Amino acid sequence: MNFVLGIDGGGTSCRAALATADGTVVGRAKSGAANIRTDLTGARSNIVEAARQALIAAGQDPELIPQTPAILGLAGANVGTYRQQLEAILPFSISRVETDAEIALEGAVGSGDGAMAILGTGTAYMARKNGKSRAIGGWGFQVGDQGSGARIGRDLLEQTLLAYDGVREGSPLTQSMLAVFRNNPQDVVEFTTNAKPGDFGGFAPKVFEHAEKGDSVANWILDRVVADVEAALGALDLADDAPLCLLGGLAPLYAPRLSARYRALLKPPLDDALGGAVQMAARLFAKPAEAAR
Repeated sequence: MNFVLGIDGGGTSCRAALATADGTVVGRAKSGAANIRTDLTGARSNIVEAARQALIAAGQDPELIPQTPAILGLAGANVGTYRQQLEAILPFSISRVETDAEIALEGAVGSGDGAMAILGTGTAYMARKNGKSRAIGGWGFQVGDQGSGARIGRDLLEQTLLAYDGVREGSPLTQSMLAVFRNNPQDVVEFTTNAKPGDFGGFAPKVFEHAEKGDSVANWILDRVVADVEAALGALDLADDAPLCLLGGLAPLYAPRLSARYRALLKPPLDDALGGAVQMAARLFAKPAEAAR
């Protein structure tokens, strides 16, 4: 039996799904981060491990990896030559690296018009109108990814240090955050020295949790990032009847905070980004092969 692989890799984790020629998933697995701009070598290792475990989960021999084509939607694939570098060192029979936004849009709206926003460790946006796609964002934590978990976590650490110095008024959130670092601001700074986007993003849920309790710093941070998300959605120039799908780990936390204009457009995605990668792989690799028999 011929198989295809769909891979969804971001700043926090890498997910793999093994599917049959018609796109039916028979095995899933998860491994570590796979942002190819942040850590190309580490991403490659985690991609292969996720694929290996997906084969095992399906009761298949991992030695099938060199015979299996893969579609990979990966954070960091939209800049530089990281995409080409990775494709050259992957072990799959065919390796086609797409952006994480591309597979997310495929999963969310299929082949039709619509838009999606990835709201996770990073952020990315994409809309399709009359068959033409346009992407916004996904430029990485240092200069982009506004509204992302990584930026929320970074903002929280900044506000925690400002509160410690007496520059800004603190809150239960900043107090609890400083306690994580043994009430030592120097430990906060040391953490940032080698922290990756996923490390910062790990603090984002804490901000949403405290915002629900009325925490002033938490709501100040979230007001800013919600405005960033809506600015990106506004740039996509969505039609009033365009389906808008929110994807990523922070999506359910953002949805109730959006303005009425965007809440009215929200639709449940047809599938997630990993499902989009699988369906793209089945369409591009397996189905032509099956038809040729």
